[in-house]
Amino acid sequence: MFDAYVRHEYAFAATQLVLAMLGMGATLTVGDFREVARAPRSVSIGLVLQLIGVPLVAAAFVAWGGLGVGVAIGLALCAAIPGGTVSNIFTYFARGHIALSISLTAVATLACLVTTPIVLGLLIAHHMPEDFSMPAGRIAIEIGLCLLLPLVLGMLVLRAFPAQAGRFSKLCIRGSLLTIGLIVVGAAGAGRLDIEAFGLSNLGITAGFIAVVTLLGWLVPRMLAVPTADRAAIGIELTVRNTNLGLLIKASLFPAVVGVSDPVGDQVLFTVLLYGALMLLIGGVQIGGFRRRVRAEHNPTNAPRQSG
Repeated sequence: MFDAYVRHEYAFAATQLVLAMLGMGATLTVGDFREVARAPRSVSIGLVLQLIGVPLVAAAFVAWGGLGVGVAIGLALCAAIPGGTVSNIFTYFARGHIALSISLTAVATLACLVTTPIVLGLLIAHHMPEDFSMPAGRIAIEIGLCLLLPLVLGMLVLRAFPAQAGRFSKLCIRGSLLTIGLIVVGAAGAGRLDIEAFGLSNLGITAGFIAVVTLLGWLVPRMLAVPTADRAAIGIELTVRNTNLGLLIKASLFPAVVGVSDPVGDQVLFTVLLYGALMLLIGGVQIGGFRRRVRAEHNPTNAPRQSG
């Protein structure tokens, strides 16, 4: 039964991403992109941290030299992908700047057509076999077909059927989550997710990476005196990333083959899934922290004093 998952791993990965981006697109309008012009400073800070800061953190971990090849590639993948629709939802619950969050997600998603192949080429090319050539063109095409095209189609659904778009978005997101669940079950059942083989040290390294990324998203905007609601959007956007895209790229670069062991590919998959789980936990903490700070700013006389 699990051999069927291995044979169709790429289809599972593509399906969960297409559904996620259809759902995300059904919440976006062209006006959301105009927010970039309304808050250029916060958008610029968020994009620089997203597209340059996080890859630099990954580069530092990769250069450290204590990583297994699969973990190094997995962290590079997590750094190369943009934020996703979950970051927008978390920003809403944190009472952050929703329009800024959506703008950061939308612009970074468009930019990843170019930036993702570049970041992966810079960070992981030396970890691959000598005869390996980074398929930048293929990755760009996959991003275009499985990420940008569904995003645009979702936006068209919202424009044509505004009353039904909310339900459509929810169904797509739920379908994506269900497919990710099938990926986890299929990979585990096929022996691709082995926590003993992955090792506690790699668990710690992945947790350390996301902790540094989260710290970056909190500290830099605070030092630059970014408003709290904007800091919430930027901080959550950096932590909560589009691991759906990471799963697709993993399936593209390291396709599973029935009966063939692939320790590197399995470690990449485990790293991306682990990051996805950890980001939800840390994102929950971010929601609570930013929510209290935003509430304190709006009700300074009723809230306890807190440092930025």
